Amino acid sequence: MAFKTRITEMLEIEHPIVQGGMQGVGYAELASAVSNAGGLGTLTALTQPSPEALREEIERCRSMTSKPFAVNITVLPTILPPDYKGYAQAAIDGGVKIIETAGTQQVREIWEMAKPRGIKILHKCTAVRHALSAERNGCDIISIDGFECAGHPGEDDIPGLILIPSAADKVKIPMLASGGIGDARGFVAALALGAEGVNMGTRFCATQEAPIHENVKLKYIENDERGTNLIFRKFKNTARVGKNSVSDKVVEISSRPDATFDDIRPYVAGAVGRELLQTGDLDKGIFWAGMIQGLIHDIPTCQELIDRIISEAEDIVRGRLGTMLV
Repeated sequence: MAFKTRITEMLEIEHPIVQGGMQGVGYAELASAVSNAGGLGTLTALTQPSPEALREEIERCRSMTSKPFAVNITVLPTILPPDYKGYAQAAIDGGVKIIETAGTQQVREIWEMAKPRGIKILHKCTAVRHALSAERNGCDIISIDGFECAGHPGEDDIPGLILIPSAADKVKIPMLASGGIGDARGFVAALALGAEGVNMGTRFCATQEAPIHENVKLKYIENDERGTNLIFRKFKNTARVGKNSVSDKVVEISSRPDATFDDIRPYVAGAVGRELLQTGDLDKGIFWAGMIQGLIHDIPTCQELIDRIISEAEDIVRGRLGTMLV
């Protein structure tokens, strides 16, 4: 069985399951595996050191799958911003038909480059007001990110059980639910709340094809639903990361009244985070993780994971829920 929604039709995929863009994780190995399994895989542009490297990664991914895949471009405040337009042009030149965006209003420059080329824009946001703004400005799909999510959940702290239907009541374009979803129960719940598919990040990190060290994957299993820390709250750029000695230290330092970002910079630098993912040294830096860790108990292939979600979702809809109707 397959679940047919506007998401599957618009993106030309078999199942309405999207792998979100993830820094240090969204390489061709994972993106192609998700796409080959019937979902939508995503390459993360800024994981590549340059736009030219992204062009090469797009070609590498295309050699591994004949199915659609996306490129994520996330624009965040930084002292030395990357060449966002260069990365966008690389995706356009590479024939990518779907771009996932997130971040500041500067993403509109990417939309302006991509939309005239017929590229579908999937925009991730953490608030209904931002979703409506993206819709007004021509985005094709919204991915609404609840407070449970890994990465940047925004500053409103609205969990998915409220945020998803609130957005569904107002947004007319197709919508994905994101944050705290990793199994069939979350998938069916998202559809019931008004979404037409799901966007998963942390769950895809704990798969065979995720190009990160086995120690990190095992940490996702070890951590439970309490196994995350919120960092950067003091600096109005909240991020949810996996609980380890380093993120505990960042929380402790940040709680000091006179703490500045420079005090935590060495612990949260991208370079040490990438080293953690590659070496499996969990005391090296921070790693992204959502509350869904509490529901991750194994490390399947992407095919096994997606097949299981769809099969169990059918059982829930036809079986458990069906028996409740009298």
